[in-house]
Amino acid sequence: MPRLAPNRSALRPGRRVLALTAMALPLLLLGGCQTDHISFLAPAGPIAALQRHWFELLVAGLILVILPVLIGVPFCLWHYRAENRRATFRPDWDFTLPLEFLVWGFPAVVVIAFSLLVWGPERRYSPEQPITDGAPLSVDVVALNWKWLFIYPDAHVASLDHLVLPKGREIVFHLTSDATMQSFLIPSLGSQIYAMAGMVTRLHLLADRQGRYLGENTQFNGMGFQDQKFAVDVVPPDQFEQFLTQAGQSTLHLDTQTYDAVRKQENGRKTAQTLLHDSNATMASFSAVPDTFFHDIVSRYDDSMPHDHG
Repeated sequence: MPRLAPNRSALRPGRRVLALTAMALPLLLLGGCQTDHISFLAPAGPIAALQRHWFELLVAGLILVILPVLIGVPFCLWHYRAENRRATFRPDWDFTLPLEFLVWGFPAVVVIAFSLLVWGPERRYSPEQPITDGAPLSVDVVALNWKWLFIYPDAHVASLDHLVLPKGREIVFHLTSDATMQSFLIPSLGSQIYAMAGMVTRLHLLADRQGRYLGENTQFNGMGFQDQKFAVDVVPPDQFEQFLTQAGQSTLHLDTQTYDAVRKQENGRKTAQTLLHDSNATMASFSAVPDTFFHDIVSRYDDSMPHDHG
C-alpha cells in the first residue's frame, strides 16, 4: 500500500498547540511555588513542620512518578510524527509485559513506600495524642454560623474570633458546634479537625514561634462561610496572662442573653459591633463564663454527654 504524504498544513495547528503547551508547562509548575496561602510551608509549630516534611517527600515521590510521563509523551509525539519514516508501524500491538510493570508497578511501589513512611509518625502525632509530657492548656471551642467562640475554662473568660496562645505550651482544644458541622484549621500549626453538634473532638497543638496567624473554617456552611476566619496570636507567657486579665475585666458577661446575641447567624465582626456598640469593633472578649457553659452547649443536643470523639 503506498504511503500517503503528510498534510503539513493540517499539522501546523497541532504543532502550535504543542509548542504553547511546552512553553506554558514551566509557568504552571512555577505557579505551585506561591506560598502566600499555604502557610504550613512556614510552620509555627511541630505538627505543621512535620506536615511540611511529609509534603516535601510526597512531592519528590510524585515527581519520580510523573517525570517519565513528562519526558515520554513528548518523545513519542516526536518519534512517531508523520514525517518520521523510520518509526515502526505496529497496528496490532496492544500489550508488553515490561511496560505494564513500569506503568503500574513503579507508582504502586512509591505509594506503598510513602504509606509505610507516614503511617508510624501519623499515629504518633494524630490529633488526640499529646505532643509533650507537660500539662496542656485547655481551650474550649464552639463553632457557630459564622464565627468561632474560644473559651478559656480555667480563667472563666472567652473571646470571639480571636485565639490567643502562649508560646511553647501545648494546647488541647475541645471542639463542638452549636450550629452546622464545621472544620477547624490553623494551617501554620497543623491538623484540621471537625466540630459537630452534640459531640466533642480533641486536638493537640503547640506553637513555638511568635506571631499572628490565620485560622478558618474549611467546611462550607452557608452564605457567610467565606468570612469565617479568626486571628491567632502566639505571644510570650506573660503577655498571655495579661490577655486573660484584660478579658476577665470585660463588661460583657457570657450569660444567656449575651450568648443569644453571639449565636445569631452573622459574622463575628458584626456581632462584636453589636455587643460593644462600636462600628469599628472586630473582636469581643467575655468574662464570667460559667463552669458548665461548654457542657451545656453539648448536652443541648444529646443528654448523654460527654461524647468525646477525639
